[in-house]
Amino acid sequence: MNTQGVQNSVKGAYKPRIEQRILIMTAVPAERDAVLRGLGGETGFDVLAAGVGPVAAAVQTAKALARAKYSLVISAGIGGGFPGKAEVGSLVVASEIIAADLGAETQEGFCSLEQLGFGSSRVPVDEDLLNLVYETLLGSKLPVNTGPVLTISTVTGTAEKARELAGRVPGAAAEAMEGYGVALAAQDSGVEVLELRAISNLVGPRDRSAWRIKEALEALEAATSILVRVLK
Repeated sequence: MNTQGVQNSVKGAYKPRIEQRILIMTAVPAERDAVLRGLGGETGFDVLAAGVGPVAAAVQTAKALARAKYSLVISAGIGGGFPGKAEVGSLVVASEIIAADLGAETQEGFCSLEQLGFGSSRVPVDEDLLNLVYETLLGSKLPVNTGPVLTISTVTGTAEKARELAGRVPGAAAEAMEGYGVALAAQDSGVEVLELRAISNLVGPRDRSAWRIKEALEALEAATSILVRVLK
């Protein structure tokens, strides 16, 4: 693949603010190991398994950012895809990282942090960075989508909840458990953030027998091996 051509084709292609390392945060060792295989020994990357959930992700990302300077932080791993938006085995690049269950339940329905007046539950992704990553993966013939990726503390397990989330966040493409924690720590340090998810299952009724974790980890590895050529 001509990665230089991809970079040139993206208007205002993303450039790191400073020439430093890239931090990749995963939740569990299996995700970390898939990313490391994709990197193939490439230098300039630190890959950590922070643990499951937004709190562990935020704590470990903040600690890593306090130890060293980075030009970019990536939250990477597997996740659930919303039906019709991201199918099993595909990739999702977040256009926005949203804490989907940070707020309050009311008689009228869910009330977000913004509606409560307590701050923001959303972290934007740099548009040029998003375009570069999306176009690079698309140009490599990998199945990839983009859209909001939801961070939740409890994995969705019913069709009703899946419909509620999709209705509340138009265009929602995937859900996972760490992105917002990583993103908030990066934002607090003034570092750009990206979230990349490989889809292992569809958001909805919980059916572990239908999950394709091995295939999702293989997709994560493949995506990393491609992105390493253009992000440094």
